[in-house]
Amino acid sequence: MTTYKEIKGQLIRSVSSDPANPQVGEIWYNNTIGVLKGYQSIGGAISSGGNLNTGRRTLAGAGTQTAGIAIAGGPPSVTDVEEYDGSTWTSATGIPTATQQMGAGGTQAAAIAFGGQVVPPFGVVQNETYEYNGSSWTNGGDMGTGRYNLAGCGTQTAGLATGGTTVNPSPPPNFIGRDLTEEYGGTSWTGGGTYPIGVSGIRTAGTQTAAIAAGGAQAGAWIVANANEYNGSSWTSTGAMSQQNEGGAISGIQTAAIYAGGYGGPAAPSSTTRDRIEIYNGTAWTTQPATLTIARNELAASSLGPTTQTMFFGGPSPVGASQLTEEWNDPSFAARTLTTS
Repeated sequence: MTTYKEIKGQLIRSVSSDPANPQVGEIWYNNTIGVLKGYQSIGGAISSGGNLNTGRRTLAGAGTQTAGIAIAGGPPSVTDVEEYDGSTWTSATGIPTATQQMGAGGTQAAAIAFGGQVVPPFGVVQNETYEYNGSSWTNGGDMGTGRYNLAGCGTQTAGLATGGTTVNPSPPPNFIGRDLTEEYGGTSWTGGGTYPIGVSGIRTAGTQTAAIAAGGAQAGAWIVANANEYNGSSWTSTGAMSQQNEGGAISGIQTAAIYAGGYGGPAAPSSTTRDRIEIYNGTAWTTQPATLTIARNELAASSLGPTTQTMFFGGPSPVGASQLTEEWNDPSFAARTLTTS
């Protein structure tokens, strides 16, 4: 029988305590507790990141886990913008108009944010587009139809806006979700393929020509689990999420996306916030063993992060708006006791 020494060229070390900085694949015998251990992948895991300086919900996010951007939010609506370097959030130039529930896309140095609403007063829906160059914001072309609680993805020169609400009736939640899709070319918006259903609180990831959209709520606040893919001209149904969800956060590309949090269904009056994390592989969604530390909706994500490395931030908390940032890494590694199968 082949031995460990023949495979690795060394014997398994016997130590009194686990190594402080083990290497992936390293194996040792802990003689204090009498077990064989190894440093292995434990799959995807959530860990704490640096707190936002300004706690918010209904904010927009873009960029990556090591170069992210948090945009506006509320309530009440704020102009605050912050940049993340992988450990710390730093205040940046604020967006021109205090807005919440915007769509966004792009990178930390070339972001785009659009739509949303101003609160208070209640019901001022926006169609403005703002572009960020890493230091300042400028006005872009207005959306054809102003909306809030819409989905955004893509880049500053090739953005995508999907769903959302165009009016703010009283009382909520009897909003009107829309089936509108618009595409941004860097200066102006044009109509895109009609979404299969009218939804608000939908979330999208990917590019203008290869996007994945998931969840959302229809008129009357019926929350759905539907997911659809966009090819640059039309939407096609794909595998549904495991449960109805709206207002969570999504990151990734059309064939590898990750969705976290949200508001569960089927209907808003009986809904609860979720801590669930699901991953999409281009065909189906898989619920992950790991969850968010705190169940919440109206949070944001580093939209360009792959399913192996992204972050989620903001959202509500028991006492208001959260500063919480949580980082997702897959695989994550840890020392594990080795057993026979």
